[in-house]
Amino acid sequence: MRIAFVGVGFVADYYMTTLANHPALTLVGVHDRDAARLKQFCDHYGVASYPTLKAVLDDDAVELVVNLTDPHSHFDVTLAALEAGKHVYSEKPLAMSLDAAQALVECAIQAGLVLAGAPANALSDAFALTRLSLESGDIGRPRLVYAEMEDGAVFRQNWRDWRSLSGAPWPGRHEFKIGCTLEHAGYALTWLIGLFGPIRRMTGVSGLAFEDKGADLEETAMGPDFSTAVLEFDNRVIARLTCGLCAPRDRSLTVMGEKGTLTVADLWDHRSTVRVEKPNENPSLPFRLLRRLEAMRGRASGLSVPAGRRVKSQDRSGQPALPAYPSQIDFAAGIMAAVECTAEPVGAKSRLAGEALHVTEAALALNGLAGHDGRYTMTTDLGAQ
Repeated sequence: MRIAFVGVGFVADYYMTTLANHPALTLVGVHDRDAARLKQFCDHYGVASYPTLKAVLDDDAVELVVNLTDPHSHFDVTLAALEAGKHVYSEKPLAMSLDAAQALVECAIQAGLVLAGAPANALSDAFALTRLSLESGDIGRPRLVYAEMEDGAVFRQNWRDWRSLSGAPWPGRHEFKIGCTLEHAGYALTWLIGLFGPIRRMTGVSGLAFEDKGADLEETAMGPDFSTAVLEFDNRVIARLTCGLCAPRDRSLTVMGEKGTLTVADLWDHRSTVRVEKPNENPSLPFRLLRRLEAMRGRASGLSVPAGRRVKSQDRSGQPALPAYPSQIDFAAGIMAAVECTAEPVGAKSRLAGEALHVTEAALALNGLAGHDGRYTMTTDLGAQ
């Protein structure tokens, strides 16, 4: 499918460097309202540019728009693309309010278009391995889950010097303004929802623990840098999710079942280690799980570590992508999932949009728990809204 990027800031390099994993995707061109940044990106990657958003939407060659603009622009850009008859894959969140996100979903469903949202880390081999293990009953019925999305005290690092492969600065000031929960909670939420279904209620707290981040922002202008909540799922699983920019980096997931415990080392790693621990159990269980997963996918067995295949994330010179702020997520996999859904019936399209909406509502609720007196009941599900 022919796609176009709208927005070529820092995150665009993550998508650009993983497009090679999906040869079915053809990048027709890109647009950014910052002309200097647009030229820098296009010169680095050798891709075509569009002078305006209208030029992108008027081009019949573009079938799907990848919305990589800042969160406050997500709604306007996605709505314009849908109204122009384009499928859309949007960075998180879909919009900055639940009402706006619901309006986008309704527009997409009525037009018969695909609307999908980031993140894509639940499309990883690590996720597939985890789900296979849980469905196989390796730890019995899951009861309790601990999910961590701690990215470390980045405001104490040299974030002003971080640059993407094509030269975009890391938008620290904007990240601190939006808040790490709205920016990062989705990476855990997509795993939790993908494994355990819809969330029904959450109870917790969100707030600002460190006011001085060196970003020339008033305290009242900064989003929460810490949140923790207990999530209750429809299937009675209980999960504790902590998200922050304060504690040491930890992006692990621990699932405690009736017969044992499953641990995923890093939700940002497509090939993260997945371990199962059971009383008196042979420690080779993760390797057996891998062989079962490989057999299901028609692969040869024999991997030496309990992880999935490595994600290609390199520029054309072969140097590792984004060394200053590394990620092992196959970002372009989300676009590919949206493309695959375009050929599906309307029900499949509405479900994909419903999943993105449910993740968006949960992230918005977690980010604003202080405004809900620490308690929130979800209003969306995983189907059409």
